[in-house]
Amino acid sequence: MKLNLQRPLAFFDLETTGINVAKDRIVEISIFKMQPDGQSVSKTQRVNPTIHIPADASAVHGIFDEDVKDAPKFSEIAKDIVILLEDCDLAGYNSNRFDLPLMIEEFLRVGINFSIENRRMIDVQKIFHKMERRNLEAAYKFYCQKEILLLQAELKYK
Repeated sequence: MKLNLQRPLAFFDLETTGINVAKDRIVEISIFKMQPDGQSVSKTQRVNPTIHIPADASAVHGIFDEDVKDAPKFSEIAKDIVILLEDCDLAGYNSNRFDLPLMIEEFLRVGINFSIENRRMIDVQKIFHKMERRNLEAAYKFYCQKEILLLQAELKYK
């Protein structure tokens, strides 16, 4: 699929110490940046969160304290990430509700104001949920392999 980009688009994903945007930290960041001319660059970086990674978080992403003890702290890579994301629109899965706010918090902790002004934010989860409806009609079709209109007709004539 060819994207008609007007500016760079960066898909990003975070692995974290938990799901609290205000207090949890990044343990891994992955970025795939596409230029309008089709060129791309990707970067995945483990990060020492400087706090313990709880077992329930490690169970999700498989990253443990031992895995990141020698990794750079976010403060050491933050400027490189800002440069990589410069002038990019941003995309990810559930990124508008979780990844982006958590990343902004990480930047603020190290004194960087990462602005999302004049950027498009594309949350693929929102697109997925619009394309894959979550309602009675969709559930009936999925589980019964019938259209709900057929169910209504069957009930009417019983």
